[in-house]
Order: sequence, then structure tokens, then C-alpha cells
Amino acid sequence: MYYRLRDNIALRKWRYVDRAVYLKGVENAIGIPKEEFEVLLRCDGQQEVEECEEVESLLRRNFIEPCEKGQAPNPWSMLHEYDNYYFPKMNLMITGKCNLNCLHCFNAKDNAPLNTELTYEQVLSILDQARDIGVNAFTITGGEPLVHKRFLDIVKAIYERDMFVFELNTNGLLITQEMLDVFKTLGCDPLIKISFDGVGYHNWIRQHPHAEERTLKAIALCIQNGFRVKAQVQVNRKNVDAMLETAKLLDGMGVVEMRMIRTTEAPRWEKNSPDSSLGFEEYYQRMTEFAKEYIHSGMKMVIDVWQLLRLYPAMEAYELVPIACSKDEFNLRIPMCKGNRGMIAISSSGEVVPCLQMSGWFLEHKISLGNVLKTPLKELVRESDYLGLAMAPLLKQIVENDKCGNCKYYKACTGGCPALGLLYSRNGDYYHEDILKCIFFENGWYDKVNQELKDWHLTKPLDI
Repeated sequence: MYYRLRDNIALRKWRYVDRAVYLKGVENAIGIPKEEFEVLLRCDGQQEVEECEEVESLLRRNFIEPCEKGQAPNPWSMLHEYDNYYFPKMNLMITGKCNLNCLHCFNAKDNAPLNTELTYEQVLSILDQARDIGVNAFTITGGEPLVHKRFLDIVKAIYERDMFVFELNTNGLLITQEMLDVFKTLGCDPLIKISFDGVGYHNWIRQHPHAEERTLKAIALCIQNGFRVKAQVQVNRKNVDAMLETAKLLDGMGVVEMRMIRTTEAPRWEKNSPDSSLGFEEYYQRMTEFAKEYIHSGMKMVIDVWQLLRLYPAMEAYELVPIACSKDEFNLRIPMCKGNRGMIAISSSGEVVPCLQMSGWFLEHKISLGNVLKTPLKELVRESDYLGLAMAPLLKQIVENDKCGNCKYYKACTGGCPALGLLYSRNGDYYHEDILKCIFFENGWYDKVNQELKDWHLTKPLDI
């Protein structure tokens, strides 16, 4: 019997990843047992494959299909081997330019030093380099990515290289029916993450008299066309009281998720709206109050409260973000940040950073971990300063940081978010603890949040 790999799977190997498969439209590769992988390698339409348990399993899971002799799999599906570390995703800032002048954002329209932009030719080079190291999926971001004159050409180029866009970050003002029609023609179905900063406050924060009206129209247009929308909401002392009303509006429109992000004390924000950032414990308190009301509201939208909790109404369940690990899951080889370890971040000037949330800090301090316009990406994911940070294990943090090394909560929080540790350290210490997580555990917020949300199920309790 002859078999071929189905068009929805691709065989891959990386350094220290010997047997993996990409499923079409899924960002991360999945590991495959040795026996099954050996069968998959033979499903090339040329070799006879005997019936066995592995063949039956692969047929059930739609990994292979019977074929005539000589009917080869498509080139994307065939085995590709890479001699670099495994990075399945890329967060690509195609432009630092924006069409808005938001009060809090370092990529605002009037901030000329940060308004760099990758040329179309530079983006194509990055896409080729990404393909050649085994990248599969992209988050496209900015600035405002839609201001790039070749935005749709960039999206098309990703699909021409058998990669795909799984997320798009945008303010929504430039979304059109024509753009969405092109997406549908390409089979491009990203989670469209649209900024919306609260009923009655969006115009003020975005510094545009019609931002709220136009953003809501964009959200509605995306949903009408069958695209999933995630609303990203800055939350601060000015708009925090509008969060439940905002959630009701978005839930009624069919938004799948609302993410509330504490507006940080960035210099631009402090200048434009002094003392408006919620203090850390104030943020925890107000977001806990919001969550308590939300779980009894009947709304169905998933809620992601930045660095605190996630609410899943369909399951009447919640998880606490500071609990990253259970006692049994903990391993000193785990990366400090799984997000950094799985996604390469590239700024609009070509700089490679562990995550784009850190890009402003590195720029401000004139630190370069590597630049894909100067050094091939393949070299940067073999050995570089960037790689050292992106792959830094927990062992490195507890060696460098006595507080984390001696903390009884470390096996739960694993040091928290490295970007926040870097931001709130005095001397630019990448291995600094995330003080938001310290406050959460040391000041009793685990018990406080659980008490307020006791009617729902906590998916991962504290286990130390």
C-alpha cells in the first residue's frame, strides 16, 4: 500500500528537536513518537508501507492518506531539517509609524525617533530568513501595521512562503472590507487584536475625535466577516470605572476576548496624564472587583486581566497568571519566559529582542542584541546575545538573583515576567524579579482573589 503525507502536515527537525510535525494553521510544532515519525518518513508515495498500528493511528488523525504510486506530498510537507534552535513564531513590527497620537504610547505619531519602518524589500528578506530557520507563524504589529503601504503585499508574501499570520495588532481605523476580502482569499484568519480603551474614554486616550466610533465600526466589520476579535484595553485611574460597561458593549458585539492592560508609568504617559497609572495593589484591587462583577454578569467573553487572571465563562473557571507552574511541573531548565523562547521579536529597525515590550528599553539604553539587517537570522538563532536572553533558563535566574533563589513561591511564579523585572530594576537587570508577582504572593492576593471568585473553579491552585 502507498501513502502520502496529507497537505495539512509538515515534517520538521531542529537542533535538539528530532521528530516534530507542523499542522497547517497551528503555530507550534508537536512532537511525534519515534515509531510514528519513521512511518511518516516513508509516506512519500514511492515506498510501500505495510499496515500496522502506527499507520492506523496516523490515518485516524488525518496525517496521511492512501495514494497511487508516484503521488508525492507537496514540498512544504516533506521533511525539512534546520541546524538552529526551534523558534516556531515571529512577532514582526513592520513599522513604528502610526496614524494616531495616543497619550500613553511610545510609537505615537509625533515621536519621530521611533517612527522607523522596514522597507518591503527588507521585510521580504526577513520572511525568507524566517522560512529558512523553520518559522511557521507571524504576529504582525507596529506602530500601526496598516499604515505600511505594502501591508497587504507583506501578508501575501507570508502565505506565498507557506507560513501564516495568526495575530494582527491594530487600532482598527484602517480596516476595510477590501482588506478583509483579501484575507479571506488568502485563507488568512488571524485573531485581530484591536485597541479600544473604554466607553467614553477612547477618543481621549487616542487623541482623535472619532476614534471610538470608527474603532467600534471596525470591530463590527471584522465580526460580520467571520473574523475573531480580541479587544485590548488600557486601564488606568481615569477609565477604570468604565470597564464593566465596556465589557458589556464588546460582549454584545461578539468580541471573543477582552484583555485589560495596566497603563504603565512611561514618561510619555506621565507627561500627558500625571498620576493616572493605577498603583500595583490598586490595580489588583480594582481588577478583582471587576472580575467579581463579571462572573455574575452572564457575559460569555473571555477576560484576560494582564498579569493577574483569566476568566473562562464557558467553563465557569479562572486561572491566576502568577501561578506559572505546579510543584511537579517545575524544572530548572524551563525558560524564564516561554513566550520569548517560542517567538522571535523583530523591531521596525531590524533589532532582535526577546519580546517587543522590551524593545524601547534596549533602544533607550543603546543596547543591541543583534540586527537582522546586519547579521543573518540563522546566525542569531545559533549563537548570539539575543539567544542567551531568549533561552535563559530558571537556573540562570536563581543563580543571579538571591531573592528568587530563596523565595518559597519561586516554583509557582518562576520569577514572573522578565520584561517587568527589567523595567522595574534599578540597574537594568534582566534576571531581576517581577515585583508585581512578589506583591501578589507576599501581600495575600492569592487568597483575596480566590475568596472573591469562589463561585468559579480555579484551574491551577497554588502548589508549593
